Amino acid sequence: MISMNAQNDCNNPLVISAGAYTVPVVDGIDAPNPICSPNTGPATHAEWYSYTPTQDYSVTVTTDLIPNAGGDTRFNVYSGSCGAFTCVDGDDDSGAGVLSISTFQATQGTEYTIAFDDRWQDTGFDFELIEAPPIQFPLTFTPTTIALTGSAMCIVDMNNDHLDDVVGVNSTNINIHYQQSGGSFLSTNITTSQANYPASWSMCAGDIDANGYTDLLYAGGGGVTFMMANNTGTAFTEISGPEYVFCQRSNMVDINNDGHLDAFVCHDVDPNVYYMNDGFGNLTFNQGGLGDSPSGGNYGSIWTDVDGDHDIDLFIAKCGSANINQFHMNDGFGNYTEVAGMHGLMDNIQTWSSAWGDFDNDGDMDAVIGASSMVNGGHRVMENINGQFTDVAVGSGFDLFSGTSIEWITHDFNNDGFLDVLGAGALMLGNGDLTFMQASITPLNGPIGDLNDDGFLDIQNGNTLYMNDGNSNHYFKVHTVGTVSNANGIGARVKIVTPSGDQIRDIKSGDGFHNMSSMAAHFGLGSETQILEVTVYWPSGIVNTISNPNIDGSLEIVEGISTGVDENVFSPVFSVFPNPAQNALNLSASEDLLGSSYAMFNISGQKVLSGTLANGQVDISSLPSSIYMVRVEQKDGYVQQTQFVKTE
Repeated sequence: MISMNAQNDCNNPLVISAGAYTVPVVDGIDAPNPICSPNTGPATHAEWYSYTPTQDYSVTVTTDLIPNAGGDTRFNVYSGSCGAFTCVDGDDDSGAGVLSISTFQATQGTEYTIAFDDRWQDTGFDFELIEAPPIQFPLTFTPTTIALTGSAMCIVDMNNDHLDDVVGVNSTNINIHYQQSGGSFLSTNITTSQANYPASWSMCAGDIDANGYTDLLYAGGGGVTFMMANNTGTAFTEISGPEYVFCQRSNMVDINNDGHLDAFVCHDVDPNVYYMNDGFGNLTFNQGGLGDSPSGGNYGSIWTDVDGDHDIDLFIAKCGSANINQFHMNDGFGNYTEVAGMHGLMDNIQTWSSAWGDFDNDGDMDAVIGASSMVNGGHRVMENINGQFTDVAVGSGFDLFSGTSIEWITHDFNNDGFLDVLGAGALMLGNGDLTFMQASITPLNGPIGDLNDDGFLDIQNGNTLYMNDGNSNHYFKVHTVGTVSNANGIGARVKIVTPSGDQIRDIKSGDGFHNMSSMAAHFGLGSETQILEVTVYWPSGIVNTISNPNIDGSLEIVEGISTGVDENVFSPVFSVFPNPAQNALNLSASEDLLGSSYAMFNISGQKVLSGTLANGQVDISSLPSSIYMVRVEQKDGYVQQTQFVKTE
């Protein structure tokens, strides 16, 4: 044992490494704050130590030693600096009797501060700090056969019950396996009229007309087909345009942020195309402006908030002769500028898709851009540092992995709180610092979702479901319901705050290259047992925060501006135009709105305009540029609302 007092204040902790130590007395002048151990009672003194690992370790701190088995100890482990500590770990009474022991995952180069306090006694004791290889939480999958017909590239909630369903389609049939409570499935076949273009390349999904049921987009080799669900989800209407589109990745996204879900499709040989929603679910074809290379090469589009300003941006993974990746930044009003070169993302890697997520849990989106060919180098691991991206693949684990694939996606499969990457028949487990370790299993790629509602993500490939066997880690899921934003909340950012750190997820439709995965925001929590708050940053600009939600379950968060009006609000059956608008806003509906009262609210929930509709037009020239909600109460008391953008 090394016998020495630690420093008595948190600004000057005693530097230690792995080994055994004796604490003669606990009399340090600084008390620990916050308390990280299960018993949160206060202390008045502490002894302070500093530990910085030279590589990633599983670190155990223990006072449960032989022969010194006496004493009543408590300790806290922090990251950060004195006065601004963040809890990492802590314990009280997990050892023999009233001794303490706990294990945490330590990251190379991170300084951890350890404080032993006098909550129970101030007399001396021994402790030991033990380094071991990082824990790899168990991760296995059990294959289960499912009688799925048609091409199968979709796991999504089809009937709005917050349970992920499995979808297979062919040109005249949609086979939906509805997940039931308890994890069983109810298979239903829905016959459709002939789809002009089958889902041969990709599929995406979302509630385009906001009727509560999920619509599908089939991206085929010659064009685009929409399958629009009716108001009971029991039938679909086929819509195919005459335009030639050599489809690749497809997404549903609110491109102009008017509250209505649009669709985007990469075009392999011409400028990309997109379909704008008029508010009634009617879609208008557009081409150009979001990837205009005449030689195409547009393969893997993903819509996510790259720059953290709470509007959705577009990254396009490129392949072929025009293989320079593109990043289109959104100014918040649906205007996009290609700025890949300014942000370090203009790369000529041969790739069909990219996996975007916060791999180091520092609050911004990083990317793994997976190679489909080793031409022009291998995989890229792009770290986001204040909006600039640097390739940190060397030493990441991806520099040693030569497998190539067209599919690259990211989810937390072992629920340890760190995003993993699935691609090329390998599962790369994230360590939380932009480094990865290849799992011993080799699952196949496919859509991802929670197919038995146990909080662990499963994989579907053809007629096989790879059911995640799980482990002891905790989880949390969020289902977003837009009211002013699009119905699915696509484009929203969900952030959770826990005692051990924060995590973010973006709600999106379409990831990887082929597949449509669950739109629920899924978080692994590791051993964390508390979420302090969850916040949703909606595309509308509205922010909703929930404090202390329950873990190991799902939470529905409905977008809401607090207006002080307590009415039942229904999905709008009216539209607003133009949107964005400058001086006048027109409200149109299939039913006569004459005499209906209206009110407009800013994103803080303050009423800024109100009145009675005389001719369906409202003068908004006095409003400053922003996003607003318009609420209409018809004469029968039926209340609806939607959003619009006011510009100068």
